[in-house]
Amino acid sequence: MKVLNDQVFSSVKSIQQGFKDVEYICSKHIATTLYVAYNLEKPVLVEGPAGVGKTDLAQRAAAVLHLPLIRLQCYEGLDESKAIYEWKYGKQLLYTQILKDKLNDIVKGTNSLAESIKALHKYDDIFFSYEFLEPRPLLMALQQSGGAVLLIDEVDKADEEFEAFLLEALSDFQVSIPEIGTIQAEHKPFVFLTSNNTKELSDALKRRCLHLFIPFPNAKMEREIIQIRVPEVSERLRRQLVAFIQQVRKLDIKKMPSISETIDWARVLLVLNAEKLDVETVKETLHVFLKFQEDIGVVKEHLPEMTSNAVKEGGE
Repeated sequence: MKVLNDQVFSSVKSIQQGFKDVEYICSKHIATTLYVAYNLEKPVLVEGPAGVGKTDLAQRAAAVLHLPLIRLQCYEGLDESKAIYEWKYGKQLLYTQILKDKLNDIVKGTNSLAESIKALHKYDDIFFSYEFLEPRPLLMALQQSGGAVLLIDEVDKADEEFEAFLLEALSDFQVSIPEIGTIQAEHKPFVFLTSNNTKELSDALKRRCLHLFIPFPNAKMEREIIQIRVPEVSERLRRQLVAFIQQVRKLDIKKMPSISETIDWARVLLVLNAEKLDVETVKETLHVFLKFQEDIGVVKEHLPEMTSNAVKEGGE
């Protein structure tokens, strides 16, 4: 897993700074987990609410390490042909046609059916060789000579059968192809698995990973995120909008505003030339970070009070 450009992973502090350089605010807990996982060459299972930056963590790790990001999006019914490999059937058919055209030359000189079949058998293994192999994300990640960051996104959406053949890849960093044999990693990838906890993952899968839970950020960290992602927003407005979002997350609503939606709201307020929050501006932009009409209705019931609290907390 270790690569030449891994100086960022030499300490917890250097990880925090390295990720900040690529616009990702990394808490000490996250940085410590990444440091341990990287140096022990262990996959990281990242869990937490939707929108807290689980997928983005893997993407920024690839940017920090200057490695390719190979992503496998999980879904129900995902199988080996989409995750590990499949055969280039079109190329195999083309080869069959070429073999057919050369058939007379191949069997020329044979004196019996057995000898002809034996001559043909010299070419049958080529059908299932590396030349006809189409690697998919898992195999692609193992074949990267300089290393890679492998993101197995939303693993909780995959079937139990997928988890079963994923275990080999995560345990030994290898995959088995019946026609070829076992293919081991040229350079172990740095692996991230994300889960939204839609179903319980197997104990076997969890044992192979370091667990990292990312909650919604506190107000201080969220302000840091806004500052680095939307630096044009004034400190006063930044404090006010974060204070408002923090209040929203305490309400009984269907979908909490994600960090990316907080960033979107900051950009919208910037476009509207807002200098501070007011009830009318907030009311007209609730749809930016609330995706259900019922949630918008709940927030509107408390809008004057929440806006006033946010303005006071953020500073007039």
